[in-house]
Amino acid sequence: MSPAATDFLSGWTPGFWSTLGLGLALGVYLRGWRRLHRMLPERFPGWRAVAFAAGIFAVAVAEWSPLDAWAAFLLSAHMVQHLLLVLVAAPLLLLGAPFLPLLRGLPRPVARDALAPFLNAPELRRLGHRMTHPVTGWLALTGGMVVWHVPAAFDAALRSPFWHGVEHATFFLGALLFWWPVVRPFPSRPVWPLWTVPLYLLAADLVNSALAAVLTFSERVLYPTYAAAPRLFGSTALGDQSLAGILMWVPGSMVFLIPAVLTAIRWLSPEASLVVPGGVGKPSAARQSFRELPEVPDGRRGRRVGAFVARLGVRRSVQAVALALAAWVIVDGFFGAPDAASNAAGGLAWNGVRALALLGLLVVGNVFCFACPFMLPRELARRFGGGRRPWPRLLRGKWLAVALLMLFFWAYEAWDLWNRPAATAALVLGYFTACLAVDSVFQGASFCRYVCPIGQFTMVASLASPAEVTVQSPATCADCTTHDCLRGNPQTRARGCELGLWLPKKSGSLDCTFCLDCARACPHDNVTLEFRSPARSLVTDTVRSGVGRLSARWDVAALALVLVLAGVSGAAVMTAPVSEWISAGSDSGSSGRGLRTALFQWGAAGAIPAAVLGMALMLGRRWSGRPVSFRTLACRLILSTVPVGLALWTAHLTGHLMLAGAGELPGRWLPDVVRRGITGEGMAVALLAFQTLLLGLGWLLTLYAGWQIARDLAPPFRSALRLFLPWGVWTGAIYGVGLWCLVQPMPLRGVMNIPLP
Repeated sequence: MSPAATDFLSGWTPGFWSTLGLGLALGVYLRGWRRLHRMLPERFPGWRAVAFAAGIFAVAVAEWSPLDAWAAFLLSAHMVQHLLLVLVAAPLLLLGAPFLPLLRGLPRPVARDALAPFLNAPELRRLGHRMTHPVTGWLALTGGMVVWHVPAAFDAALRSPFWHGVEHATFFLGALLFWWPVVRPFPSRPVWPLWTVPLYLLAADLVNSALAAVLTFSERVLYPTYAAAPRLFGSTALGDQSLAGILMWVPGSMVFLIPAVLTAIRWLSPEASLVVPGGVGKPSAARQSFRELPEVPDGRRGRRVGAFVARLGVRRSVQAVALALAAWVIVDGFFGAPDAASNAAGGLAWNGVRALALLGLLVVGNVFCFACPFMLPRELARRFGGGRRPWPRLLRGKWLAVALLMLFFWAYEAWDLWNRPAATAALVLGYFTACLAVDSVFQGASFCRYVCPIGQFTMVASLASPAEVTVQSPATCADCTTHDCLRGNPQTRARGCELGLWLPKKSGSLDCTFCLDCARACPHDNVTLEFRSPARSLVTDTVRSGVGRLSARWDVAALALVLVLAGVSGAAVMTAPVSEWISAGSDSGSSGRGLRTALFQWGAAGAIPAAVLGMALMLGRRWSGRPVSFRTLACRLILSTVPVGLALWTAHLTGHLMLAGAGELPGRWLPDVVRRGITGEGMAVALLAFQTLLLGLGWLLTLYAGWQIARDLAPPFRSALRLFLPWGVWTGAIYGVGLWCLVQPMPLRGVMNIPLP
């Protein structure tokens, strides 16, 4: 056993008063819980007693273990103490629903004669209501975190046992108030609705991540006491400070993100109800989500939004703006400045448009196809009678798009397209030409459905988006005999869906370009753009109109895997180790660089992770003991990785957009002092906190979707867990590599000084 482990096991120093207090609290609680468990076993099950006891134990570890002694020399040990008090002990104690067990555990005369009149006082009830309000809890925790991480306050706590105790009391009591609106311990009543809980947690995690980023990336020791303290375990003061920041950042963020994601899914899912976690409280009448109740106000609100967006004038206006930007990119790329940093074909095309399209995917859905400028020339070709031939049967799948997408990602890095405005302009012009050529000959939006790599990328990514084109009332579609949404409406001169998607059987947004031709053609005004659970389309495996079962589509799974792995390789290729290795191939010419790029993208970041994934899936399948088809298992679980891939893409490109946009462009209209504030260390810290938050949310949504699929394919809990674990470890590796890439220093490609037209 290592000396550190020996010291930890033998160096416990429990204090008399703290031991007495924690022991009495646990004894009184267990006495009261035992009585309540006999009376109300469904509200006070055994796991609540275990949670409360675990919370008491977490407090004991934080205060009695050698962590308390090491905290005087190691900031990382001090950070572990804070995490135990704030993120472990406080929520566990509240999960025990301690109010009634503590009262019932006290001697009857004490509870009835001494405490009852005091607890029933109106003034105390009003005070309790204010103290457990979400605003109070959020300010108590985040305010305490900010104040106590100020160097003067932190050093005071290190030098004085009294202030050290005040610091820990502030964190612990603030954490109890913070977690109260999240856990909602019985018999408390929620003040805010359930949908506010994820926002409440994410807002706190932004503060936590920002503080953690400051500790992690600071180039100087922030707390003088640690700079002068003797070093333990061979650490340096700066390295220990970075470790403390990482502990605060990664495990801390996970504790905020996991309940945020689970609560959001619970609110959006068909089984959502406004009940206290663990079954405490009466079920709400609103057990069904608004997507199952099309006549409720939420559905009507979605209908109004869909009706506005469905107007042809709205789409044509957006497409006209996109066409003007594309024309600007082409003209500036061919005839503008050769420097990509000063050319629209450099920064605007590769960072601005891509980042905004990915943000649109996260917030709404496939907004790129909705605004696609390449469709306008195609419309002209259709007016002259083009597009009559059927698409070749041999090419009716996603394999052509998969190959084109892989070729594009390779060419982007091998030829430095981001740094060659003329090549970018030629690529955009080639896109217009290809779209015009294909759809002038073939019918049914063949370019969008089978060829366009950008469209296939966004359509697969939109499986994790919250918005979907759907019907308002399925009964209306059942009574419809004209099917104008498919065939077109001659009265309104609106064509139907060119991709042949029958809305009542449509699920998700695959092959849906958000053109909303179906909405304009529907004579019953029954088509809407509705917001739903982003994980629903990934979890279900229904027969989808125009697509079939995704569990039988290797081509769609391959497209999703390219999306995820290209997100990893696209971020990794900009880190110093990978970039230097690829650049070394430039000594032997463009062929050497191209070969190294292919080896990294298609080998190290492509074939190897795909092979490991295949082995993980086979291991999980064999370990579960369930007769699950490997194709079904692979296709469904690969699709469930879309959220983490989309999150990585968005976090990466949004970083370039925000840092570059805050660099040179604001200087044109903002005072210099404001510009320096935007582009300083605070901006970088806030951005990195946002990126890690986004990536963590994507990974948690992927884990949720994968777990639901595992439960569906291998119903017993143990079999589902065995099926899920190897795949879950693989997604954790993807998350870890993505997080490592985000914290590396990366060059800003192109977006520096784009001239306005």
